[in-house]
Amino acid sequence: MNIATIGLDLAKHWFQVHGVDAHGQVVVRRKLRRSEVLAFFQSLAPCLVGMEACATAHHWARELAALGHTVKLMPPAYGECPGVCCKSAVGVAPLSR
Repeated sequence: MNIATIGLDLAKHWFQVHGVDAHGQVVVRRKLRRSEVLAFFQSLAPCLVGMEACATAHHWARELAALGHTVKLMPPAYGECPGVCCKSAVGVAPLSR
């Protein structure tokens, strides 16, 4: 997989992953359990990971940065653009660029 940007939607038990390549084409769209997240990102080449800043986002940002990924935390207000929903990984991925 040649993933350039990943949008990661954090939740209590299930995390949504939406990955696109350099041309904006969807490469991966998966639902992961909390215990599967680090294993999934270990298998990827380093890329840009965007996520909405929340209580646990800083923990996951440190974990993913330790694996070599570039992490960008965005305030929830970024997702309030007209026509963009930041409540999912699909909405976070384009805002990460």
